[in-house]
Amino acid sequence: MQGHVVQVSVSPGGVPNYAIREALAGPLGLEGDGHAHPQFHGGVEKALLLVSSENLDTLRAEGWPLFPGALGENLTISGLDFKKIRIGQRFSAGEALIEITRIRHPCQTLNPYGRGIQKAIFDQAAKDEDPSSPKWGFSGFYASVLKSGGIRTGDMIVLLDQAV
Repeated sequence: MQGHVVQVSVSPGGVPNYAIREALAGPLGLEGDGHAHPQFHGGVEKALLLVSSENLDTLRAEGWPLFPGALGENLTISGLDFKKIRIGQRFSAGEALIEITRIRHPCQTLNPYGRGIQKAIFDQAAKDEDPSSPKWGFSGFYASVLKSGGIRTGDMIVLLDQAV
């Protein structure tokens, strides 16, 4: 399973995140990325947020005014089937090694994109970590950075293995 990075994004905190060409990914996330609510976002287990470009396309077709970076993601990814992503999978992303740590629980920060956006990207089954949910992966996945390294637009993201 492999894909590529469509966009690398950061912000001073909140949404949207804005495109940059490249960034150094370290234990606490991308260099230059801030968090408006650090009690909920960021940290070692939520260092990066990954969102599927294809899922954004689906949501746009449903009428949601979304674009790469809109959901606060650091990495917008194309070519990976987010329905097949599982907690514990490890990926190389550019020069970095990352591990999927949890599904993202969307919050009120996304309200500028429309009332009900949270229900469009997340449901109870996804909250219960049930990958059979039709919303599995739409809200994105958090990842920790196991090995620091640069990540650039166009870099490959490749499944390496499952965590032990």
